[in-house]
Amino acid sequence: MRIPLTKYGLPQVAVIPAALAAVMIAYWLIARYGFAQSKELFLTCMWLPEIILFIVLVWVLSFFRDPERQIPNDPTALLSPADGTVTDVEFVENDPAFEHKAMRIGIFLSIFNVHINRAPCAVRVGKITYRPGQFKNAMSPHSGRINESNDVRMARLNEPKNELMVRQISGALARRIVCAAKTGDELAAGQRFGMLKFGSRTELYVPMRDNAKCQVHIGDKVKAGLTILVKYE
Repeated sequence: MRIPLTKYGLPQVAVIPAALAAVMIAYWLIARYGFAQSKELFLTCMWLPEIILFIVLVWVLSFFRDPERQIPNDPTALLSPADGTVTDVEFVENDPAFEHKAMRIGIFLSIFNVHINRAPCAVRVGKITYRPGQFKNAMSPHSGRINESNDVRMARLNEPKNELMVRQISGALARRIVCAAKTGDELAAGQRFGMLKFGSRTELYVPMRDNAKCQVHIGDKVKAGLTILVKYE
């Protein structure tokens, strides 16, 4: 049975839980030795730090969770590339990384969301461009222009054979962008291609077309590989 933790989480998914477990054991031993003469004082000083450390341990493991999903079989749909909350739906025509006039859908990933990025549809991966930058609050639509980011250009394999772009953006806490895709790779709809670690933002760029209809609104909760963001009519 597959362990529902992502390989993209290495080494953090191994190192951080191990370090926390070691701290919990060390604190228990120190407290037991230091308060050996008073069982009540030992229990009083013991339970709160251990509970806090255990909660952090559970959260770290849950952050790197990677649940299996039943991807919709709909070649006319563009699926969400990330879990999170839709923060903006805008029309742009001057983004330096995307020449076409496009609809941009921004998704903010909180520290409690699954952070795996998935392909919005069946695509062939084109140019991938990493850009260093700042680490501002990823809830802002402006963070996509100034924060560290990774642009993954994609060409749809089904009609209409548009060029799309998924932008992976670091946030105030996220300091690590993972992109396992390479130029020329073909990805199925909903296939994993990377992740963002510890709070971040993902944007989907779709060329403007009369038959491309946005299916979400600001404030909607979306899930990568499940929620339809845009549908070609």
